Amino acid sequence: MASVGRDTGSWFVSVVGGQRRVSWELVCTTFGSLADFTDNGVFLTSHPMWTYPEIDPVLISIGPLAIRWYALSYLVGFAVVWWVLKQRIAATRKDWTSEALSDLLFIYGVLGVILGGRIGYMLFYGTDLLLADPLLILQPWKGGMSFHGGLMGVIVAAWIYARRHDRSFFEVIDLVAPAIPLALGCGRLGNFINAELPGRVSDVPWALIYPGEIVARHPSSLYQFVLEGPVLFIALWLFSQRIRPPMVVSGAFLAGYGGLRFLTEFFREPDAHLQFVALGWVTMGQVLSLPMVLLGVGLMASGYRNSVWEPGGEAAGVDSRKHPSPKKRKSKKQSR
Repeated sequence: MASVGRDTGSWFVSVVGGQRRVSWELVCTTFGSLADFTDNGVFLTSHPMWTYPEIDPVLISIGPLAIRWYALSYLVGFAVVWWVLKQRIAATRKDWTSEALSDLLFIYGVLGVILGGRIGYMLFYGTDLLLADPLLILQPWKGGMSFHGGLMGVIVAAWIYARRHDRSFFEVIDLVAPAIPLALGCGRLGNFINAELPGRVSDVPWALIYPGEIVARHPSSLYQFVLEGPVLFIALWLFSQRIRPPMVVSGAFLAGYGGLRFLTEFFREPDAHLQFVALGWVTMGQVLSLPMVLLGVGLMASGYRNSVWEPGGEAAGVDSRKHPSPKKRKSKKQSR
């Protein structure tokens, strides 16, 4: 065991796997708190460190049957989205029945999220594992779901639903998009409960020491929960309260999520088997999020460009049959 001398005393460092790692228990016992120190990028601070709360990932276990928090977070996410969209449909009097909404979310949506999320993860993050064992793509319980893959799955599912039920694609997507952040927020809480997606090493006062770790990290899954969940939901919900041209609400979701995800990736530890994939600082999550921002901005620009706006601020091209302009109503009355 080697030691590093300081004015406050000796810092004991053990050599594990060729790397110098601080014995946190010994340091805290000796000094009560940690003195300012940086060792090969590992931050030790003068304030006490928070330890990740030990949460059993299994909520209830009955014999071989186990209900996990992570699975529950998905169920809660879909249920919350369903309830919120029901209120939205009732308030706006959109032509959607409860049965149609339930089919869209709990059949097409669930299949799109699970299949797309798993396939996307294996393609984006686990290509080597997929090549070694192709059957892993059918085993989501072994871990690994990708939001970007899940989004692609939902898009495909929405397209199939629209074709089968004689609706336009963007009518379906624009309806669902404002509520999606609620499901994302639930998923991020599931990540946190599972101690997944730890952040980068940090000395901020709220940094956490994750299970099996001896360094404090950003609780990046909580950052993503706040920004991708409540913050994005409120912004999209307020934005979609007024009548918008087709594609605009969906574009706002893509641009908003992509931008926030790109930002939070700076606090999230890159996947160990991928690390940074470009320029020495770009993560796979950022690579996948940048096209979302560009596509979202493009959809919004295209939607506004193809719509005719009236002085009141409503898009006449959105639903001109239900919202005729005053001039049209007047001329219609005169023709009678």
